[in-house]
Amino acid sequence: MASELKSASRGQTMVLAIANPEHRNALGPEIYAAGVEALIAADSNPEVRSVVITGEGPTFCAGGNLQRLLDNRSKPPEVQARSIEGLHNWIEAIRSFPKPVIAAVEGAAAGAGFSLALACDFIVAADNAVFVMAYSSVALSPDGGGTWALAQLLPRQLATELLMAGERVGAARLHELGVVNRVAPAGSALEEALALAQRLNERAPNALASIKELLNDASSASLHQQLAAERDHFVTNLHHPNAGIGISAFLEKQKPRFP
Repeated sequence: MASELKSASRGQTMVLAIANPEHRNALGPEIYAAGVEALIAADSNPEVRSVVITGEGPTFCAGGNLQRLLDNRSKPPEVQARSIEGLHNWIEAIRSFPKPVIAAVEGAAAGAGFSLALACDFIVAADNAVFVMAYSSVALSPDGGGTWALAQLLPRQLATELLMAGERVGAARLHELGVVNRVAPAGSALEEALALAQRLNERAPNALASIKELLNDASSASLHQQLAAERDHFVTNLHHPNAGIGISAFLEKQKPRFP
């Protein structure tokens, strides 16, 4: 069975499921391209307020297909470089996508699968989920933005432990470290992620888009630059129709309903 990225609608949430059961949902170029296309479609569809990325079956994603990587050793380096660029295009698309993206992790998130989860805005993980940056175990270095994400999220010593030693870490430990947002009973990560998505879907899309953009830019901006960006976003959002809806509802002690 060929690997694919399945898309389904759950209310205002698009669910993208990595489906490659023969290889524990390993990633490949066809999934990267489908992931980018799905986000482009979701961006232009006002009915989609959020996206959940998950894996079909008991595994989130085993990372790269090692047999394909072994085969690529006999090909020009450009072949593997193009494949990684496809992955990186999907990672950047997730980061720049203006709507919330949630990873729903069951089982293992290994290698690029871990990087993929880290690229999302939220991670909901089953209590028996395991995360591992297994690259050094096969004499490789990370891709998919894993080094960037872990360097942003964790002290250097913890990041090096995960990346260099390839230590397996559970959902509970990552929750303690602030990397995982929610821990759910095994088998219910997707439902917990959809519940979180529903809460986000009820908020003003323009405000969420501004928050995501501000967070993305914060690490490379000076305080002065970030303050200016916050000012500009605030003023723009204040004059958006949704601010009128939100403020009026709050003052009237009602629940806002944003179009």
